Amino acid sequence: MHAGESRGNKSSLIYIIISASLFGISLPLAKLLVNNIAPVVLAGLLYLGAFAGLSLYSLVKKIRTIDLAKKAVSLERKDFPWLAGAVLTGGIIGPISMMIGLTFISGLSASLLLNLEGIATAMIAVFFFKENAGKRLWLALVSMTLAGIFLTWDSSQGKFNITGPLLIIFAMICWGIDNNLTRNISDKDPIQIAKIKGFAAGIISLLLALILGMKIPLDLTVAFALLLGSFSYGISLVFFIKALEGLGSSRTGAFFSFAPFIGAIASLIILREWIEWVMLPATVLMIIGVWLIVTERHSHIHIHRTKTHTHSHNHSDMHQHEHYRKFHEAHIHEHTHLELSHVHVHWPDTQHRHEHETIIEVQ
Repeated sequence: MHAGESRGNKSSLIYIIISASLFGISLPLAKLLVNNIAPVVLAGLLYLGAFAGLSLYSLVKKIRTIDLAKKAVSLERKDFPWLAGAVLTGGIIGPISMMIGLTFISGLSASLLLNLEGIATAMIAVFFFKENAGKRLWLALVSMTLAGIFLTWDSSQGKFNITGPLLIIFAMICWGIDNNLTRNISDKDPIQIAKIKGFAAGIISLLLALILGMKIPLDLTVAFALLLGSFSYGISLVFFIKALEGLGSSRTGAFFSFAPFIGAIASLIILREWIEWVMLPATVLMIIGVWLIVTERHSHIHIHRTKTHTHSHNHSDMHQHEHYRKFHEAHIHEHTHLELSHVHVHWPDTQHRHEHETIIEVQ
């Protein structure tokens, strides 16, 4: 792996750890709020909080520089179909399904089921966007599926309770679709993407709640929901989008699996939930699944076709071109990649989504 790519991957890993931590603590806190706020209303408030928090951040930072080294790439007309799909699946349907699911199962169980977002993201990336799938990914799928089966067992009633888990799993599929759609615009301004997504998803969800006759409480719970959304959905989403550019959809989803364990620990501390016996094998299987995914690497000869586009980049083997001025840090401008064929260990990031014939898995 080249030095420039190594630095980029390290930054992306830091981004996804921060994103996962912020999102992980949201589930037990949302479990507390959903007792007083209707699920559809809560989903809308969380995303409106994301929009409000990011708008305040933009105002404070006053991001309006024309310096190529700092200016972010704005969305273009061709990007909005991807964004619209992400808003619908990950901003509206997914969160509503998640909040309803929380009313049926414990915060601890729901937190562990969040791991399935990584698998959903990876499977969609493999089948629809041609990212590669090694044997570790398939073993991880089996491991996490078995864990999900354990988590449907309700020991208090001595039977499987599938309503809550199915709603959470459906939410994970929706977010898996969202992750893959957002990946296609991950080289654009992440704050702009997150603000549009937060505003659109929040307003539509609240309008839906009003149409269904649900009440929006006018007390401190609304303020808490907005504050939670600003950090766990807004700032977390910005870091997630930044990670997508460097890691690709399937690997970003895999590393985001750190979030459920943060949520599980927070559930034990905040909700004081009792650990039932099914949690132990489920947790072990989830950990095995996450380990299988995050330790997978691959290397093969691949070709980068000639391409002209605009995105943030440093100069590396993939970005050798002339400037009217010199840059030593990440910068943005339209540039052309000449065709290049080489071999190195890589993830399916923005520059590495391609067909795979011969794959060498690096353990």
